[in-house]
Amino acid sequence: MFDIDIAYLVCSILCFIPAMVFHEVAHGFAAYKLGDPTAKNMGRLTANPLKHIDPFGTVIMPLMLMAVGLPVFGYAKPVPYNPFFFKDKRKGDLIVGLAGPAANLVMALLGALVYHLVVIVMRSIPQTTAAVILNSTIGYNFIFLLIPLFVYINLIFMFFNLIPIPPLDGSSVLAVLLPPKYMPQYYKVQQWALPIFMIVVIMLPQIISINPISWYLDITAGTLFALLL
Repeated sequence: MFDIDIAYLVCSILCFIPAMVFHEVAHGFAAYKLGDPTAKNMGRLTANPLKHIDPFGTVIMPLMLMAVGLPVFGYAKPVPYNPFFFKDKRKGDLIVGLAGPAANLVMALLGALVYHLVVIVMRSIPQTTAAVILNSTIGYNFIFLLIPLFVYINLIFMFFNLIPIPPLDGSSVLAVLLPPKYMPQYYKVQQWALPIFMIVVIMLPQIISINPISWYLDITAGTLFALLL
């Protein structure tokens, strides 16, 4: 059982890192294409995970939550961007905001494609060879653990970030709907939205014994995962 747990932990980390990194890079790249060089100038348009790790949100907080038995949650260092570089600030906010979830969707689809290609190959090779691969720890974990986890974690990233509440990416939809005169207040709220949101997401479900976020993710990410795989 211990070996299975270690394999699950290793595969989870291997899936979480690219999901996190390319989500953030997509934000910065979208902003760069819209005329904002902030992320590029700060070296955030890179696949190097060290550039995106937030010491508290990526490492300390997930370990603390795991230690006390609460739902594990984490976040990367947000990629900075300056909406004043955009010709249309509200449209730019929307594009940059949705770029991250879009990157996760692309990775989930690629992961599903790899899974089905592997299944096709496994069915086409001799049964004895397939049996050797499936009976090996690496082969089994790659097919039945790593690839499905990669798809699922990217779907979780996508749908979680599409929740239209600051500081999540879905809140960029609000920026399009808000009248221009309220935009300065909107940007101020975003600065304090993360700690408030963390309290609501982590602590509130423990108090009221209802987890609407988990229910939402089961309906969205869970359903799409089942369709893909």
